[in-house]
Amino acid sequence: MNNQFIQGVMFDWDKIDDDSYLKKIEAFKGIERLEFNNSITLFVGENGSGKSTLLEAIAIAHGFNPEGGTKNYFFSTHDTHSELCDVIRISRGYRKEKWGYFLRAESFYNVATQEEEYADIEHPSARYHEKSHGESFLELAQNNLRANGLYLFDEPEAALSPQRQLTLLMEIYR
Repeated sequence: MNNQFIQGVMFDWDKIDDDSYLKKIEAFKGIERLEFNNSITLFVGENGSGKSTLLEAIAIAHGFNPEGGTKNYFFSTHDTHSELCDVIRISRGYRKEKWGYFLRAESFYNVATQEEEYADIEHPSARYHEKSHGESFLELAQNNLRANGLYLFDEPEAALSPQRQLTLLMEIYR
């Protein structure tokens, strides 16, 4: 039995106009369903092939903020997400994640800023802006990786040196 938090994604392409750029992305042509059977799934492909667009849509459809963060992050600095989140329907598993995080390289600065604004006495800020981009990016990932969680990472390697990329891989494995 599949025990993944997200078992699959179904696509209803009739929910968007025929002239939508999403219908022109080669990787999406003819796709009706994606199934997730493993605890880690990687989307790999060339720039512009739809990886980030798909990951963003899955995150939004699952309840995450389009710019990243936990499901408790509600902010928008510039609304640019695609309509793919309206096309997909998530097939959820019987298990519910205990924690989750949508980590995006391109909007990390905005999330770090919002983290400071959300801080209070019980939840102090990690002050990500006071560290280098790579240090703060890795620390944010480390602070949010927990057992029984769902993590959607979009280009997590972008901010990290080769050594820190390996550190992140070890954290994910752990």
